[in-house]
Amino acid sequence: MEDWIDLLDWPAMALTVLAAWCIGSRRPGRRKLGFCCFIASNVLWAIWGWQAQAWALILLQGCLCAMNLRGWKKNTAMEHPRPANPYGRRQASHE
Repeated sequence: MEDWIDLLDWPAMALTVLAAWCIGSRRPGRRKLGFCCFIASNVLWAIWGWQAQAWALILLQGCLCAMNLRGWKKNTAMEHPRPANPYGRRQASHE
């Protein structure tokens, strides 16, 4: 089983490079693809790190995955902006 897990570092590396390329795009859809690739690479690196007992790498991939999910959310919000609130951040109360 370890033989095929040893080979996960190559697809993980390729996904990381592809993701970095896509994240730099001005198109929200391409950036979204980049976040998907980053998240997939986080999973592959964590699996590879588990068999190598690279606990710091697994923790790093968990943190990076959380940041990628945050980026996904912000990118999605940019695709579908909410209407501007004329009162700023908070609605004025008329009680």
